[in-house]
Amino acid sequence: MVDIKSLQEKIYRNKIEKNFNVTDIYKEFCYLHIEIAEAIDAYYKQNGNVGEELADIAIYLLGLAEIIGINLEDEILRKIDINEKRQYIHKDGINICINE
Repeated sequence: MVDIKSLQEKIYRNKIEKNFNVTDIYKEFCYLHIEIAEAIDAYYKQNGNVGEELADIAIYLLGLAEIIGINLEDEILRKIDINEKRQYIHKDGINICINE
């Protein structure tokens, strides 16, 4: 079992030790966006790097969560619970939530 909060802390410590950004939140969102684009590109090109790019996305996301003080594990579990309680109808090719 992975402890997401511990991963957040480990990623943050690495950022500090390597003198990476931990103050410019907007820059971190941009880096996350870049990593998503790289994953899309790897998937499109089928170059075998998709897993590594997805890992980069997770690392940037967990690091960002730690920087801004969000326990992502708690938030993920809370959101899973919300999603499990949602009900949908399929209309015109899309799912529409009917109980929000």
